[in-house]
Amino acid sequence: MKIDRAKRYFNCSSSERAAFEAGIKMGTVYHQFVGTPLSLENVDALERAIEASLKVQPFVVDAKVRIDRRRIKKKSGFYKYLTLTGDMLDVDLVVQYEDKIAVCKLEYVEDMDYPLMYIKEIRGVEDVQ
Repeated sequence: MKIDRAKRYFNCSSSERAAFEAGIKMGTVYHQFVGTPLSLENVDALERAIEASLKVQPFVVDAKVRIDRRRIKKKSGFYKYLTLTGDMLDVDLVVQYEDKIAVCKLEYVEDMDYPLMYIKEIRGVEDVQ
């Protein structure tokens, strides 16, 4: 098991740290990948690349990324791609810090007209079934 050398800088509970770590990862997805050139031909590869970038980060247990293909318009001609936007992303993320797990989501919320990042739940490792 790796030692968290940064732990001494955090004056918070394991739950708060799990939430913090999840927020950092979600922000990374949004700000790193929004604007990426996208087409129906590379959408699968982009989903896997985003998942892989999440899974190598500290404390990430699992990540699932889906890009809404209905929002990808088939374009023709020389400029036949568009760019990834926040409203296309649907991300599920599980982060574990010590004995706490943060289950998080990034999804477009229609009635808010906004790609919202939020914590679905924080639970103890012993609560996982």
